Amino acid sequence: MTTSVQNLGQFTIKATDGQARRGSLVTSHGVIETPIFMPVGTQGSVKALAPDDLENAGSQIILGNTYHLYLRPGDELLARMGGLHRFANWKKPILTDSGGFQVFSLKEIRKLSEDGVEFRSHIDGSKHFFSPEKVMSIQNNIGSDIMMVLDECVAYGADYDYTAKSLELTTRWAKRCRAAHPKHKNGQLLFGIVQGGFFKDLRERSLEQLAGIDFDGFAIGGLSVGESIPEMYDMLQHITPMLPQATPRYLMGVGTPLDILEGIEAGVDMFDCVLPTRNARNGTLYTSRGKVNIRRSEYREDASPLDPDCPCYTCRTFSKAYLRHLYVAQELLSYRLNSLHNITFFLTLVRQAREAIEQGRFAQLKARYTEIFAGGAN
Repeated sequence: MTTSVQNLGQFTIKATDGQARRGSLVTSHGVIETPIFMPVGTQGSVKALAPDDLENAGSQIILGNTYHLYLRPGDELLARMGGLHRFANWKKPILTDSGGFQVFSLKEIRKLSEDGVEFRSHIDGSKHFFSPEKVMSIQNNIGSDIMMVLDECVAYGADYDYTAKSLELTTRWAKRCRAAHPKHKNGQLLFGIVQGGFFKDLRERSLEQLAGIDFDGFAIGGLSVGESIPEMYDMLQHITPMLPQATPRYLMGVGTPLDILEGIEAGVDMFDCVLPTRNARNGTLYTSRGKVNIRRSEYREDASPLDPDCPCYTCRTFSKAYLRHLYVAQELLSYRLNSLHNITFFLTLVRQAREAIEQGRFAQLKARYTEIFAGGAN
C-alpha cells in the first residue's frame, strides 16, 4: 500500500447548495469525488461484475466486508497476497466495514461483551471473536483505504436504556480502535460511527463523544433497520448537519435513489447499498424514466433500449426484449447486464448531484427524481 500520499485524509469542500456538499477526499489509492456511491463487493467482488465493468461505470471506490473476508479467504491470506487491492486487481480505493452490522444481523449466533463479540460462522458454525483490536488487525491485513470502527448496531424498537448502554459501548470500542490504529498508520483512514437508535438526544450524545476522537470521517449507522422512511429521514435530517463540517460524512447501508438524494440534501457525502446489484439479479432495473420490472410480459417484443439516456454497455447494445429473454431463461449474462446498468445508474445519479451542487440547482435535480420515483417503493 502507498503510505506517502501528500495530504492523505484531506477533505475539501468545493461547493455547497444549502446543506448539500460537493467535495473530495484524498486516500492512498486516489482522490474520491463526493457525493459518491460505493458499490458493495462483500467478498472482494461486486456480484456479477469485473473490475473493468466497475471502472467503465464510473466507480471510484468499492466496499468490502470485514466479516466475510475474514472467514474466507481469510485476512492473513490476503496479507500474504499483498492485500485486497492486489488480490482482486482493483487499483482504486476500498472501504471496509467493521463487521458491526453482522453483530446486529447475526444476533441469534453471537454473544456481546465489553471485550468484543463472539460469534459463530454462518458457513460452518465455528466460533470466532472480534475485539476492536482484532477488527483493526483484520482491516490492516485487508489493506483497505478507509477502515470502520467496531460498533453495535441496535435494532429499530430497542428501548432507551439499552440504546444508551449500547452507544456507550460503541464509544469505548471506538477509542480502542483508534488506540490500536494510530492516525494514518499504513496509509489507512479510520471513520467513527454515530449510533443512538431513534432517540435524538442519544444520537447527539454519541456524536459528542466521538467528536473528541481524532477520526478521519464520521458515519451514520443504525438506519434502515426496520423503521419507516419518514422516521429514517427525520433522524437523518436531524443528525447529519451536526456532524463535523471538515470531515466526510458516510450514511451506511442506505441507498434507494430517493434515499441518496435525501441524504445529499442533508449533507451526506458517501453512500453504499447492495440494492442496485440485488435488485438487478431480481429483474428490477432503475432508469431515468422510473423502475422497470424486466420480467413483465409487456417487454417480450420491445425492441427499445432499457434507458435511451444511459451510457452503459447494456443500454447501448441490447433491447428490453433481449434482457427479458435472458432473465426468463435464467442466463448468467442477465446478472451481468442488469447489474452493470443499475450500478451505472446509481453512479450517474451521484455524478449529476455533484454537477447540480456546483451549479446551485440540486433542489431541481431532487424534484425531478422524486417525480420519477415517488409513485411507489423507490
